[in-house]
Amino acid sequence: MSTTEKPNRKQQILECLAMMLQSSPGQRITTAKLAAEVGVSEAALYRHFPSKARMFEGLIEFIEESIFSRINLILSDHKEAVIRCHHILHVLLIFAERNPGMCRILSGDALMGENERLRLRVNQFFEKLESQFKQVLRERKLREGKGFEISEQALANLLVSFAEGKISQYVRSGFSKKPSDEFNEQWQFLMASK
Repeated sequence: MSTTEKPNRKQQILECLAMMLQSSPGQRITTAKLAAEVGVSEAALYRHFPSKARMFEGLIEFIEESIFSRINLILSDHKEAVIRCHHILHVLLIFAERNPGMCRILSGDALMGENERLRLRVNQFFEKLESQFKQVLRERKLREGKGFEISEQALANLLVSFAEGKISQYVRSGFSKKPSDEFNEQWQFLMASK
């Protein structure tokens, strides 16, 4: 939440929505429940967001900004492709672990029955992530003169599928099976044939 004296109501709404997604796994969040949690009327919610879909989009934007700003830091701090991929995947899994409510969005669990464009937006997030991996893997061939035993496309897809699986498992387990559990051992296995 903002450190200013007056709370940012828009931010407060998004934070409450994220917390409700975390504390009510498997349940649909209604605007009436959200308004009660925030301590405002439903009409007040709609003064800040034109629709519930826009509230979810606000959370998706937060996910995108958080992950891709960290990816940019990784790309500037590290030059070796395998290290870059490891850190990108690890950042995503740790973000997921620390933001269980966001995992319900990323897995699609919280978007059932919501506006179709939200699901498409999450798909775009994962497609952008896969493109980022593919770019890093292609640069390996140029910078390091090394390839992989499978195509960059196939490996990028494998890395994103791994992350999506860990996130879905976290949601399915009621947030008890952490995405980062056994990650280093699994990473070593994934990269054994690099």
